[in-house]
Amino acid sequence: MPMSDELTRRHFLHKVSAGAAGLGLTTLFSRDAFAARQEWKAGTARVVITPQMSLWMAGYASRKKPSEGVARDLYAKALGLEDRSGKRAVLVTSDLVGFPASVSHNIAERVEKKHHLKRNQLLLNSSHTHGGPVVGHMLGSMYPMSSQQWADVDAYTADLEDKIVNLVGASLKSLRPARLGFGHGEAGFAMNRRARTKEEIVIGVNKEGPVDHDVPVLRVDDLHAKLRAVVFGYACHNTTGQDSMQFSGDYAGFAQAWLEQHHPGATALFIEGCGADANPYPRGSIQLAQQHGEELAAAVEKELVRELQPVHGPLETAYEEVSVAFATPPSREELQAQLQSKDVYHRNWAGAMLKILDRDGHLPTEYPYPVEVWQFSRDLTLIALGGEVVVDYDLRLKKELGPEKLWVAGYSNDVFAYIPSLRVLKEGGYEGGGAMIYYGQPGPFAPSVEETIIGKVHDLIRRV
Repeated sequence: MPMSDELTRRHFLHKVSAGAAGLGLTTLFSRDAFAARQEWKAGTARVVITPQMSLWMAGYASRKKPSEGVARDLYAKALGLEDRSGKRAVLVTSDLVGFPASVSHNIAERVEKKHHLKRNQLLLNSSHTHGGPVVGHMLGSMYPMSSQQWADVDAYTADLEDKIVNLVGASLKSLRPARLGFGHGEAGFAMNRRARTKEEIVIGVNKEGPVDHDVPVLRVDDLHAKLRAVVFGYACHNTTGQDSMQFSGDYAGFAQAWLEQHHPGATALFIEGCGADANPYPRGSIQLAQQHGEELAAAVEKELVRELQPVHGPLETAYEEVSVAFATPPSREELQAQLQSKDVYHRNWAGAMLKILDRDGHLPTEYPYPVEVWQFSRDLTLIALGGEVVVDYDLRLKKELGPEKLWVAGYSNDVFAYIPSLRVLKEGGYEGGGAMIYYGQPGPFAPSVEETIIGKVHDLIRRV
């Protein structure tokens, strides 16, 4: 959907010029930074990942049929980095609901064999658009799909893995001298969605609930101050389109397209933050997705004309899977009782859990939770957490580590469940445990979940 001249003028003049008076559009770093010895090489690549046929779309149990066309193509994009010592790492972003562990592990193993990157040198993030296809068997009990439709998903997933592995290699082949700068913008359309009724917590609009409107921005320039790539983030569900049956990257897709349109030759990559308990507001149409995307792009553009903080090397990376405990699982008798539930999703979940009991003799008591940290000297710390992470983690880590040089991402490396804080776990609701049946998990997490994850983040930061 093309951007109108009127919208372009409104965003560029109102959003950008007001906050950047007197700065030229090519301004990025101080003169001293440009004179500094070149520390980085950077490379970019992109590939269209829009399915070539109608597939079941991910994210909503309310859908009863596969996709019906394309509103905007879906992409996977990669930013390859190499510091002065030769240490390499690749960030992959995608217009997908998420990478399940089976897919991310396959990709990582193949990347290590083909491109010689260790697991801690690869970061896989998804925008969590609900306008993308089902990938792997994530949220499998949510979709009333036929065996042929599942076979089509499996074929798409296999092709996706091939594309991501090749994408990583393409980004490394395009490495060129570069300079990096970091800053923060702000966009205001994220709204906490955990609304309280007299009886329970429901998904709605909570204007008083916690939210983070931060827009972290990483600019990648060549040695002539020309923009090669911009990586930006936001902590909010990509669900503006809601019931649309057309493939779309939602607001994140529109924001990336706007930036690339206005910076020819540059690649825009979106990182989803800890937005599990935030929705776009208002929402309900592709038009609103475009509106929010333009607002987000304007916030990024405003930072691109500022003098950003230079980001130096070296780059140190760490990845580890820490065991996160589940609460006491249901008994066989409780599961058999659930087979009589009027809710088809509870019946499906109970049946799946009973199969695990029959096969293994017990239900899982913990999950291998992925935590990744990229440390750019003392200038930037990027923390990437698995699952659908609520905003409390983001706000807590910024309080403990300082917000200026910190970037906290969710939906990274494995999307397998909602990750509640202790507060959200105690309150309950969808993010607190209700969604676990759709993800095929044995039940809510134990109260130790927040401290286990936060503790591992601090451990990896000390390590790098």
